Amino acid sequence: MSATSFHTASLTSSSILLQDKRTRFALRSVTPVSAITSRRSCARIRASYTDYSASANTGGRTELDALSHYSEVVPDTVVFDDFERFPPTAATVSSSLLLGICSLPDTTFKGAVDTALADKECYGLGTPDARMTCFVNKALVNVGGELSKLVPGRVSTEVDARLAYDTHAIVGKVERLLQLYNSIDVPAERLLFKIPATWQGIEAARLLESEGIQTHMTFVYSFCQAAAAAQAGASVIQIFVGRLRDWARNHSGDPEIDAALKRGEDPGLALVTKTYNYIHKYGHKSKLMVASIRNKQDVFNVLGVDYIITPLKILQALKESVTPDDDKYTFVKRLSSQSAAAYNFTDEELVKWDQLSFASGMGPAALELLASGMDGYSNQAKRVEELFGKIWPPPNV
Repeated sequence: MSATSFHTASLTSSSILLQDKRTRFALRSVTPVSAITSRRSCARIRASYTDYSASANTGGRTELDALSHYSEVVPDTVVFDDFERFPPTAATVSSSLLLGICSLPDTTFKGAVDTALADKECYGLGTPDARMTCFVNKALVNVGGELSKLVPGRVSTEVDARLAYDTHAIVGKVERLLQLYNSIDVPAERLLFKIPATWQGIEAARLLESEGIQTHMTFVYSFCQAAAAAQAGASVIQIFVGRLRDWARNHSGDPEIDAALKRGEDPGLALVTKTYNYIHKYGHKSKLMVASIRNKQDVFNVLGVDYIITPLKILQALKESVTPDDDKYTFVKRLSSQSAAAYNFTDEELVKWDQLSFASGMGPAALELLASGMDGYSNQAKRVEELFGKIWPPPNV
């Protein structure tokens, strides 16, 4: 298999893994691709960490091994060349990935983009905007189709963040992408669609999930977003612990964050705890994912959550730390069905969220961080369109 190693910098998006008891699913969203080096042949994609064992001379298990019994702890980014230690399970296709692919020499993925740009259906459309939308949709799906051949799990497709405040546009975009995936024999159960957690995005998730189309809500920074997404039946809800902490260090005036700080709690970890307990106490189907992990203690503090997206440096530290079999030191599963049952919610938190209550619940942190994240995704989408406008039609198709 050919491989290309993608070296990425994270600004406004996330890296995610999904794994259930039947199938391991890994997803990766990159923002932006800062440098790309070509080696043997395949794209750098998310992988599930499987080498949990302690080295032969340690005589004990590693912290990573111990933690894996409580939550799925997975690498933030993985070089695909390290195939044996980080076998890929699934991937995400996004605007930033398309930009990275277009900067590479000829590969399977580059061919998938070139084929999209030579598509007769797109070429025959009447306006430049319609042609460009068609080209981008085809490129996303062609690359997603190639990734689906390489990984056993689901392929996640990023939905254009510029549609984030238009429910019907989001639904239409996802349905069109799904049609294109169906045309290349990639079934819906192998797909996720990544949508910003605006009210309109959450409403789109509600409609899509009712049709059996799986959604992943991103840029969740407040309880109202998380609870509304759970009520909508979103398959995945992702919270960024470190970004909330960073905001709290430099700002004040957000009631949700100020309340957490007054209790002596980290605001990001407090949101994870409340969201997990809400999902499990009230029987919602959503899986909770934690990203923007900054240190080992962050990992310990969310044990029991469904998925923990962890930077490689922290994973390596966990793997190198050995816990002897007779060690008195034990890990505490902080999130569980028991913690959910014991958690008390206020009447205001247990409302059936609507657009008005949602707008009232969005504090300054959530508004600012959501807008920042969507700006990053939107800028990537614009860069793809600008690039496609320069290279269309491709010379080698």
